[in-house]
Amino acid sequence: MGWGDMESPNSSTAGRSDMCFGVFNSSDSHNNTQNSITSPWFSTTFGLIGLCSNLFALCVLLSSSRKLASRARSSFLVFLCGLVVTDFMGLLVTASVIIPYHFIKFTWAEVDPGCHLCNFLGFSMVFFGQCPLLLGATMAGERFFGINHPFSRSTSISKRRAWSIVGLVWGFSCLLGLLPVLGLGRYTLQYPGSWCFLTLLPDTGNVIFCLLFALLGIFSVLLSFVFNTVSVVTLCRVYHDRESVQRRRDSEVEMMVQLVGIMIIATICWMPLLIFIVQVVLQQLPASGRIQMLPMETQKMLLIYIRMVTWNQILDPWVYILFRRAVLQRIYPSLRPRPSIVSLYPVLNPSLRRKLTAD
Repeated sequence: MGWGDMESPNSSTAGRSDMCFGVFNSSDSHNNTQNSITSPWFSTTFGLIGLCSNLFALCVLLSSSRKLASRARSSFLVFLCGLVVTDFMGLLVTASVIIPYHFIKFTWAEVDPGCHLCNFLGFSMVFFGQCPLLLGATMAGERFFGINHPFSRSTSISKRRAWSIVGLVWGFSCLLGLLPVLGLGRYTLQYPGSWCFLTLLPDTGNVIFCLLFALLGIFSVLLSFVFNTVSVVTLCRVYHDRESVQRRRDSEVEMMVQLVGIMIIATICWMPLLIFIVQVVLQQLPASGRIQMLPMETQKMLLIYIRMVTWNQILDPWVYILFRRAVLQRIYPSLRPRPSIVSLYPVLNPSLRRKLTAD
């Protein structure tokens, strides 16, 4: 179906609404409101579950951070706290727009003729979507250097520096989300008319922005996989050394278990969407901008993949909540605290050992 075949959502605002209200057929959306994938109860139920989960995880993180003296563990908790805050705010901001739409069924072209709300929602989807992937890669990199180069002073990150890194990730994601507002690509209303996202159409700006968003996300996931794999292999090699098999450190294992869990969830929830975006954009390139509207099947698949992404924000906090030593020791009472990873390496100069142990 072409652009001219679609009835405008609102004839009085058609000239102003083409920028963000022309990608899907709104009449088809209203005819399929009972479809299970567009059910308002999905957004409401899982939005509330996600908010409660992240709020609970944030309380646990704040409580744990006050009791820690280890710099490595405290910096890791800062990154985790940044991840939980990002997931919580992402659910809160997007749900505050999407859930009211499902129950009020307002007309976007009348409520937001200038596309300001749509641009804000699209920015939020990109910002709060890219942040967890970049934070996951950052956490994996921090643990990679902390495990593989434990005696390097550069691997000791203070809480202040860790928060600065989290701020840089937020700033970079914010800049990425602002690109359509600055002229590269555009945010448009998506099926079933409750949310806005990047536009999967074959004009140059949209193609560049879609590929930038998707490839950056894929790169973050792959980078996390490489860092975490090397870190796990290093830990396994050190822990299976005959002289140190009894002197493992639970905190390194705990952090790596949590990181691997976050990576697995991000991979399962995000990779289908990111690959789908790349696939759709590249398949439409030969059209050279002639396609003015996404096929209905593409719109529905995009919605399904976005629903999968929602699970990432819901499950992330439970990785930390469930995979903590306090919880694992209740399940496996035989687990006991053990010395630092420093003790897993060859004998060091006593003064250097005291310094590293203190750090």
